[in-house]
Amino acid sequence: MRLEGWHGWVGTFTGVVFLTVAALPLAALAAWALARRRRRAGAGESGAWRMSLAEVGIVYGTVPPVWLILLPGDEDGAVVNLVPLRDLLTMDAGQIVGNLLVFAALGFLGPLRFGALASVRRVVALGAGCSVLVETAQYVLQLDRVSSVDDVLLNTAGAGFAALVSRRWWRAVRSPLPARGTGRRRGEVGGRSA
Repeated sequence: MRLEGWHGWVGTFTGVVFLTVAALPLAALAAWALARRRRRAGAGESGAWRMSLAEVGIVYGTVPPVWLILLPGDEDGAVVNLVPLRDLLTMDAGQIVGNLLVFAALGFLGPLRFGALASVRRVVALGAGCSVLVETAQYVLQLDRVSSVDDVLLNTAGAGFAALVSRRWWRAVRSPLPARGTGRRRGEVGGRSA
């Protein structure tokens, strides 16, 4: 396939959406394989599935929106807007919802997978950091897009709102694998051979 043909798949909104939907069976297979590996390592059924689905969901739910953000735009050069709420007033509902969803999977599933993220403040900080990184990449890579503080605010808010939605399940999260160094071999009691 020639390079122009590939651009239709990886360089357009429709192509990215199509590839995302087409990758769903691969994502399900990856989650199944990870859960199976965890169960073989001694994890419980529900914990293995929860962690595996969270990991795959974070990647599957975050990569396509970031990919879309990093597609070349139609601005005349890279534009930076550091004035809060200026761009927000000109965005349509689709842009606002899209920006809220960019890091929503990370905000929803991150605390379910990583105990250190089980805080709305930490999720908001992570969402803000990731958003600043993406907006900076738009400018540095000269993608002819607007790098806006309003995008950062919306991306961050989306991660925070998603974290609030999943918050009730955070307490149920426990590592499904035994901690390293605490597992006992058959015949050991209290770390000593019986």
